[in-house]
Parts: sequence; C-alpha cells; structure tokens
Amino acid sequence: ISARELEHIKKYPNAKVISLGIGDTTEPLPDVVASSMANYAHSLSTRTGYRGYGAEQGSKELRKAIAETFYKDMGIKDTEVFVSDGAQCDISRLQLLFGSKMSIAVQDPIFPAYIDSSVIIGQAGDVEKESGSYKNIQYMKCEPENSFFPDLSKTGRTDVIFFCSPNNPTGHAASRQQLEQVVRFAQENGSIIVYDSAYAVYISDESPRSIYEIPGAEKVAIEVSSFSKIAGFTGVRLGWTVVPKELLYSNGFPVINDFNRIVCTCFNGASRIAQAGGLASLSKEGFKAVISLIDYYKENAEILLETFKSMGLRVYGGVNAPYLWVHFPGSNSWDVFGEILEKTHIITVPGSGFGPAGKEFIRVTAFGQRENILEASRRLRSFL
Repeated sequence: ISARELEHIKKYPNAKVISLGIGDTTEPLPDVVASSMANYAHSLSTRTGYRGYGAEQGSKELRKAIAETFYKDMGIKDTEVFVSDGAQCDISRLQLLFGSKMSIAVQDPIFPAYIDSSVIIGQAGDVEKESGSYKNIQYMKCEPENSFFPDLSKTGRTDVIFFCSPNNPTGHAASRQQLEQVVRFAQENGSIIVYDSAYAVYISDESPRSIYEIPGAEKVAIEVSSFSKIAGFTGVRLGWTVVPKELLYSNGFPVINDFNRIVCTCFNGASRIAQAGGLASLSKEGFKAVISLIDYYKENAEILLETFKSMGLRVYGGVNAPYLWVHFPGSNSWDVFGEILEKTHIITVPGSGFGPAGKEFIRVTAFGQRENILEASRRLRSFL
C-alpha cells in the first residue's frame, strides 16, 4: 500500500491524497491527558520526581484503574492485568508463551498480526499459493452469509483461538449468544481463547465489551486490549493483557505464572510517561474527554456508512467499530483499491490483506479529520 501510494504521488504530485487506510487516530489528545504526561516528564528532571525502572507488569495505580474501569463486577483483579506497550506487542509475547508447536485458529478475515506472528514463530507452515493461506492455521470463515460468525460445528479443535470483537476489519461485534458459543467451544476442546477487545469502547448496542462478561470465560480466555483507539495512543504506545489466575494448563499449572515470566524476561515495562497518560485518561475528566473523541470518530463512520449505502453498495461495520467493510461482488480487492486511488486519490485497504475471505472487499477507516472525511465522501459519490 505504501509503495503504491508513493507511485501515485509521483504520478499526481499536486493531488491531495486522503488516507482512509491504516487505522491511525488523527485528533489531538485531550488536554488533561497530554498535560499529565508533560507534567510527569518534567518531574523526571527533579531529584524528587525522578524514577527509573518500574514494575514490568505496570504501575499498581494503572492496573487497578483498568480493572475498575473495564472489568467491574467481572471478577478480574488488578493483579491479573499486565500493562504493556500495546496490544500488538502482547500478541507476539503470547505467541512466545505458546510456542511453535501449538495449533491455532483465526477468524477469516482478521487483523494480520495473529497470522504474521504465527509465521515468525514457526507455527504457520507453508503458504498455499492460490489462496494465500497457511497450511497449519485453521481459518474460521466470517462472511455476510454467516453473519460474520464462524460455524463452530465445522471448526476443528486447536490449542489457541484468536478472536477479535469488534472485529478488525469487518466491524462485527459478537453477540452475547455468539460469545457463549465460543467459550463453550473452548471449554469442550481444552482451548485457550486470545480475545482482542481493542475496539470495545466503540460498541453502541448490547454486545459484550469483554469476554469476561461470559460465565466461565476466566477459565479459558486471555484478553488483550489497548489505549491506542480508546485514548488516541497510537504513537504513545500503551495497552494491557488480562490473564486470570483461574486459567490453567491441563496439568493444573497457572498460565499467569508463565506469562509473568515472559513479561519479566522480554519486557522492562511500559513507559512511565505513557502510564501517566493512561491513568489520566481513566480519570473522571479524562474518560469523559476520551469518549468525546470516540463519538467524533463514530460520527465519521456514520458519514461514510451513509455515503456507501447511498451508492447502493453493501457495507458492513461502521456502527460498533471505526471500520467499514465494503463489498464489491466478483471483484479483486487490489483492483478496487487501485481504481479508487487512481480516480479519487483516496487510500483504502484491500480486503485480501486480512485473509482469503476478504478478496472482494475493501476496508475503510473512520479515523480522520472531519473535513477529510467529508471531502472523501464527495469524491466517492462522484466516482461511484
């Protein structure tokens, strides 16, 4: 995508290229959050304020705030929360925890990091040239025909199940009934669910925001999340992973002990400055400001959703997530990407990059400045 963007800019040096591609936030951080980080950074210049290494698991205050804000009444303790430099980094640490001999299943389509980290660690096996899928990874198809939820009756057992809700790229948020099926499936098969809830704060309906809303999930699931899309920390880098103490290997050994070892061995803890910002974003004033930013991006999604619908296209997502999944039946997603870029100077993401099931789709992000979203809407209407 970056290479094609550079080629396009060389071809049209005067064109204003609008990116609706990478899911990167664009709006300034709330002042209460930025000020907290600035003040903490300044305090490091004083003898009384200077701090060196912190706990690899994160500050006690932030771990407690995360547990109380996102897992209240779910039985999750602050000691089960591990603060990190982002969800994507934790996905790789979890792969290190599981090792190369573990079998995995992923939604199709899905955020590429789960598959890419599996390839790096040696789990994935050889790639099949025609489909682009890997032989040792089980792909659980999530398409409009099955309401973006896999048929678990046709899904084989694996050691680990990667599950993202709201899903990136489709924007689908799994219902309570669907998550109950996933938890039951993991219980029956002795599998561990790695549940990615990075976009949970965008949920607008009654869909669960955490896997731990489902009874029994604490015995089969790890949850990964992030401040990137919650508080606009894509450049600040802060996230967390929850590993319940009730999650045990078949021999009764707690998984949390091994993950703690991974964290202490491979990670020296999240930046103290970033953690100060994370704590501020979960304060009463900070969280109100953060939700205001989320509402802004959700309004962007609504504008884009109406744009594509008005053109008679089938579009999914954009309600419980900041992504829209637009269908171009019978087409190749790279061809659609290229045509939109050529005719409108707008960057999207080809759906095939998220798995074989995405070959007829493009993903469009609602992250962007309002004037660019409106301009993109006008260009798309004119083109399509």
